[in-house]
Amino acid sequence: MPSSQPAHSPLDALWQPTAIIWTMLSGEALALLLALAPGLDEQRLRYFGLMSVAIQWVLLWSIASLYLVRRPLRSLPPHRIAYVVLAILLVSTWVITAAIGFFFREGWGMDLGDWHWTQWRLIGMVMTIGALGIAVFQSQWRARQLALRAKQLELEALQARIRPHFLFNTLNTGAALVHRKPEEVERLLLDLADLFRAALAGPRDITLEDELALARRYLEIESLRFGERLRIEWKLPREIPRVMVPSLSIQPLVENAIRHGIERRPEGGEVEIAVSTMPDTVIVRIINPLASGGENRPGHHVGLNASQVRIEALTGGRGSVLTQQEGRRFIATVRLPTNT
Repeated sequence: MPSSQPAHSPLDALWQPTAIIWTMLSGEALALLLALAPGLDEQRLRYFGLMSVAIQWVLLWSIASLYLVRRPLRSLPPHRIAYVVLAILLVSTWVITAAIGFFFREGWGMDLGDWHWTQWRLIGMVMTIGALGIAVFQSQWRARQLALRAKQLELEALQARIRPHFLFNTLNTGAALVHRKPEEVERLLLDLADLFRAALAGPRDITLEDELALARRYLEIESLRFGERLRIEWKLPREIPRVMVPSLSIQPLVENAIRHGIERRPEGGEVEIAVSTMPDTVIVRIINPLASGGENRPGHHVGLNASQVRIEALTGGRGSVLTQQEGRRFIATVRLPTNT
C-alpha cells in the first residue's frame, strides 16, 4: 500500500538541539563581525549588543516559522524549500529589525538614518549568505541523491541475480510436492505470487506490518522446502507500530538468515523475528544461527547493504541496519524512527 507518512525533509535536522545551538553561536559570530567593522570605535560594545539581539531574534523567529510550516514544506522539492527558507529569513530580518528600530533605536543612541543603514546591511548580508547557501545546498543535495540512486541501482542489480535462485528453489519445491502434498502447492504458489507482486511493483513505502507479512510469506515457502530443519519464532507486540519501511527491505534480511544460516547447517536451526518499541524507535531483529564452522560469510552483505541504503534514504539517516555476531548467532538489527 502507498506510504502515508510524510516524506523526509532536508530541514528535519534543523529542529535538533545541537543544530539550534550552532545556529545561535553562528549568529553571535556574525554580530561580533559587524561590531568590528570600521567606524565604530566608541560604540562597538553597544553595537554588538544591538546586533546580537537583532540576529538572535531573526534566527529564532525564522526557525519557529519554519517549524510551523514544516508539513506543507515536506511536499516541496528540496530546491524550492531552500528558496522558502531564504524568503522567511529575509522577511524575518526586515520585521525584527524594523520592530527593534521602532522601540529601541533612540535608547541605543542611533538616529533613523544610521538604523536604516544597519537594517539594509543586515538584509544584504542575509541575501548574500542565503544565495551562497542555496548554491552549496543544491550541489550537495544533487550529489547525495545521485550517489543514493547509483547505490540503489547497483544493489538492485545484485538482488536481481539473487531472485532467480529463490525462484528455482521454490519451483523445485512445488514440483516435489505436486504428488505428495498437492494442497500445499496452491499455498506455495499464492505466497510466491505475493512476493513477486511486491518485487515487480518497484520501489515504494509500505507499513511495517505489511512488510512483515511479506517476510511471513517467504518463510512459509521456505518451511515447505526445509521441513523440520527450519524452525521459526515470531516475537511481535500485540499491535505492530505503524511505521513505514521500503517494500522488501526486511524480507531480504530474513532471506539472508535462511541462505547463510539454515541452508548451510545440515541440522538446520531457528530463525527469530522480534519487534520491540522504544519511545522514539521501533526495533526489528532477525536472528539466525551461524553456519557450520561458526563464522559468518560475506554473503550476508548484499541483502544487508540493499536494506540499509533504502532505509537510510527513507528516514533521512535516522534509521539504520546493523549486524553483529553474538556467540554462535548472527543478528541483524533494524532501527526505525517513529512518526513525529
